[in-house]
Amino acid sequence: MLFLVLAIVCSVLISVGMRVSERYSKNTMAMFAANYAVCLMLSRGFMGRIHLFEAQAGIGAAIGMGLVSGVLYLVSFMLLQKNIHESGVVLSSASMKLGAVLIPVIVSLIFFHENMNGWQTAGVITAVAAILMIHLEKDSFRAGEMKAGLLLLLLCSGITDTMANLYDKMGEAALRDHYLFFTFLAALVLALAAALRSRQKLRAADLICGLLIGIPNYFSSRFLLLALGEIPAVVAYPVFSAGTIIMVALIGLAVFHERLSPRKACAMALILAALGLLNAGRFVG
Repeated sequence: MLFLVLAIVCSVLISVGMRVSERYSKNTMAMFAANYAVCLMLSRGFMGRIHLFEAQAGIGAAIGMGLVSGVLYLVSFMLLQKNIHESGVVLSSASMKLGAVLIPVIVSLIFFHENMNGWQTAGVITAVAAILMIHLEKDSFRAGEMKAGLLLLLLCSGITDTMANLYDKMGEAALRDHYLFFTFLAALVLALAAALRSRQKLRAADLICGLLIGIPNYFSSRFLLLALGEIPAVVAYPVFSAGTIIMVALIGLAVFHERLSPRKACAMALILAALGLLNAGRFVG
């Protein structure tokens, strides 16, 4: 459970860093490229010797799945930007959060035959209800408003988060850091290409913000991957998503003085209930 808690803490630090960077960074893609460069250097430090041209079990899977994961990382970000412009931040955030819970759990149930008892099922349903309550304002989800772009964002963000579980089940545990290295390598190359294409001016603030976000970004991915080796994905992903949401909300209240509406206060209570149900399900039945 320690690795999952550390993954949540790092995920929260990413959100806080993104919030702070809004004030200082003007070239978003350059900031993300700097972030991925930091992640790449950290993963290179942890992976030790690289065996690219030697016969080694699992190296092909680590490289292939890592490259796919890196592409998905950046595609999810671009889809989020596009949907915020077209459908607003509320529906876009809701789609991304729902995908991050639903897709990994569905994949785990169908393809890896993980089981959920009644407590865990109730916990997942409660977590999804809380995420919807947080992100969907009154009448914001009218009939027909779920555009194809939002559905694509839901699927892409969910598949991106699922990649860690796929590697945990199908890849070599000893090559986890190789997998992360190639994930961030692919994301870095794409982010650099997008930054150069935009022709925006590069500022020192973009690089500094990227550095501050990159450190927790790497360790969030690393700790989540380690947590999946200990905790079933049907528990890990809802706890990871819900735990991040509630900690970010508390920091928003304490540090950024954001207001918490009665609707969101109820959602926070639901998240606490979901976390209790999911953890109770690990020890009951």
